[in-house]
Amino acid sequence: MARGDGSYPKLLRQLARVELLILDDFGLKPLTQTERHDLLEVIEDRHGVHSTLLTSQLPVRAWHEYLNEPTVADALLDRLLNGAHRLELTGDSMRKKEALTKAKAKQ
Repeated sequence: MARGDGSYPKLLRQLARVELLILDDFGLKPLTQTERHDLLEVIEDRHGVHSTLLTSQLPVRAWHEYLNEPTVADALLDRLLNGAHRLELTGDSMRKKEALTKAKAKQ
């Protein structure tokens, strides 16, 4: 939409200034080429200046295949992982555990 109404440069500047940008559930759907390049531009503008938190069920090792553009994948991973604090969680989903707990409580 920002491209269509001419506000795209302003949106990029706003995203670059946010102290903490949270990208939740990264990798749930395929990205178009334009979306991949937009994401790279946002991350590049923020790199080394402000924090970005990214959550994903997609393991980092699968990002090259997911992004399907090696140069963009390399650039994104370089900017996101350089100096990053990574937490890789294992185990069952908390939602699954909560559902089981609620089901047992109803019995």
